[in-house]
Amino acid sequence: MAKITGLGGRLYTGETSFNIIENRKRWYSISAIFILASFAALIIQGLHLGIEFKGGAAYTLNKPSVSVEQARAAVENIGIPGEIIVQKIGTTKVRIQTGALTFAQSQSLETALTSTFGVTAETIDTQLVGPSWGKEITKKALYGLFAFLFVVMLFLAMAFEPKMALAAIVAVVHDVFITVGIYALVGFDVTPATVIGFLTILGYSLYDTVVVFDKVRENTKAVAANSKMTYSQAANLAVNQTIVRSVNTSVIALLPVGSILFVGAGLLGAGTLKDLSLALFIGLAVGTYSSVFIAPPFLAQLREKEPAMQALAKRVAGRGGAPVVTDVKPARPSTGSGPRNQPKRKGRK
Repeated sequence: MAKITGLGGRLYTGETSFNIIENRKRWYSISAIFILASFAALIIQGLHLGIEFKGGAAYTLNKPSVSVEQARAAVENIGIPGEIIVQKIGTTKVRIQTGALTFAQSQSLETALTSTFGVTAETIDTQLVGPSWGKEITKKALYGLFAFLFVVMLFLAMAFEPKMALAAIVAVVHDVFITVGIYALVGFDVTPATVIGFLTILGYSLYDTVVVFDKVRENTKAVAANSKMTYSQAANLAVNQTIVRSVNTSVIALLPVGSILFVGAGLLGAGTLKDLSLALFIGLAVGTYSSVFIAPPFLAQLREKEPAMQALAKRVAGRGGAPVVTDVKPARPSTGSGPRNQPKRKGRK
């Protein structure tokens, strides 16, 4: 803990510095790899929409001795059309998911399950969703996402500046796209809980980005007048001053989400939690990365194109590119009349 505290102090004062802004091409390349992989996963595999979005029927059978193969055979014997998905939930439940069914087909499927496995119809958890209702839910989810982005961009433009708002939105889109791509690669169903997870990570990513941008604004408020460092150097100092806080906050947030994902959904078989926990886990990790390595470099790249910042960069370069130093005490005035640090010469004998 002492080492982390010491590192945080050195980063804050500028004694130690990670050159994050100047290495923006490296971070852009890493993000490009993940974005291309996500794009490929979406094209090749696509998202597995839950029945809440595409419509369908789901039957959850609570009986420990039932296997996936037995449940699938019972459904296929009655000639249910379309794709049939059978999943084991924990050690006692089996979930059977089909496309949209008529009332007669649903009754036939329930009868087959009760007669085959010796259970009553009341013990089978049945969920029926029509295609029109699923389309309406999909439309509302998209409306909510776009409304969220618009309101956030408007708020950031008023609270900070338009270019900061643009950089924050770029980071948010970056986070959502990578999270959706990994979600498609893993193959989990997209449910309303997944949409809630996406909206949650949007808020968390923006929260972390706003903290970094607030420090950037503080460091760059009078950067053009001081002419001691360029905008990129001042922004890089701000990122270094907040990076330890961002990492610590993210680790603390990832621990409970990871326990829900790996222990709750993985070991205990809580299937209702895996959709939300996977979206949160991926989004928190990617959001922390973007708030440090994507949003500030992109903002600095936008600001460095301004004529005032280009003139500032020339002035700083003309002065020899002085390193960034903060909290430096002024030197004591010289008491002697001669030049300081010059050894006295002895006279010849």
